[in-house]
Amino acid sequence: MIRYFTAGESHGPALSAIVEGVPAGITISLDDINTQLARRQQGYGRGGRMKIETDKAEVLSGIRFGKTIGSPITLVIKNRDWENWTTIMAQFDQPAEEITKITIPRPGHADLAGRIKYGFDDIRPVIERSSARETAARVAAGALAKIFLKALGIEIGSYISAIGSAAEQAPEAQLPQLLDKGAEAVSRQADLSPVRMLNKSTETDAVAAIDEAKQRGDTLGGIIEIFITGVPVGFGSYVQHDHRLDAALASAILSIQAIKGVEIGTAFENARKPGSEVHDELYYSPAEGVIRKTNRAGGLEGSMSSGETIHLRAAMKPISSLVTPLQSFDVETLQPTPSRFERSDTCAVPAAGIVAEAVVAPVIANALLEKLGGDHLDEIRQRLELYRESIRRSFCS
Repeated sequence: MIRYFTAGESHGPALSAIVEGVPAGITISLDDINTQLARRQQGYGRGGRMKIETDKAEVLSGIRFGKTIGSPITLVIKNRDWENWTTIMAQFDQPAEEITKITIPRPGHADLAGRIKYGFDDIRPVIERSSARETAARVAAGALAKIFLKALGIEIGSYISAIGSAAEQAPEAQLPQLLDKGAEAVSRQADLSPVRMLNKSTETDAVAAIDEAKQRGDTLGGIIEIFITGVPVGFGSYVQHDHRLDAALASAILSIQAIKGVEIGTAFENARKPGSEVHDELYYSPAEGVIRKTNRAGGLEGSMSSGETIHLRAAMKPISSLVTPLQSFDVETLQPTPSRFERSDTCAVPAAGIVAEAVVAPVIANALLEKLGGDHLDEIRQRLELYRESIRRSFCS
């Protein structure tokens, strides 16, 4: 099974990830990983940090001659901005000059709870590790799982359906045609847009909304649409809570900084309708087997994959660090004061879509490995082909 850990601070020397459980025999190139890191840095509304960093991964273990060897893979992403923070973020020697402590927490951030939890007299350590800069390491780690899944015909893609009040009124018309080509086709089309939207009119509104928010010193959130194609029926299980695929996917997405809600399929719309208008009716065709004409369940039934496209929707709140401050107080003097500003984006929703793709990849990979097992790509591929064939034989004459 695949698991990974990340380490590093936002303004420390580097971010790192150790990824364990990746099967042997998977062809990997640095370009595959760095392309995902570059995608994460794009998007209209990003802040000054993206002009400083050009994220590139270094591989320190687990790959030989361009193929995984089954041992842990170590990834390192150096922070170019570290050279400007060597005093403030010194790891061992206490700086000769006094470092100004941060004592004013930002509403909506980890600042206050983190300071209390870990007993700090300075909020800086909380800011450094809770920062969404950490997601660069997760995107690099998730890229490995995405490559593994792609080799087995499973693809993950995303686009943005809303930024602030700029929201598509109905699912984009071209979406079914793109999904027929695989979920990555959705991402390729979305990546052509500065806000990763499919609808040009909504894109124009979103860009204008970001400009307006930036002028006000405000921030914007939005909604991310995530799709996974090629997953056969029967991944995950209903027998125990920790084997439920829907729960694992939701957990992964909610682990992303600033994500506050997850929806599977059209769950919230379904909640307002009777069951007769919600559940995806089943049909049988001798040529095609089991058919569903709708996918309101989002590709997950009974906590398992249904064989349809998995569709997840994530709600990202506006970023907590605002140029125009909200009300706060100084934790040392207890006096009311405006919250402080930490360098930030106006809108990071397009980038969060890339992170969402990355974090769901190990979840799907583990559901596959739980079902099929295997230590090498070739044997896993053979088992998956046999499983898919057994499904076809069960229903097709």
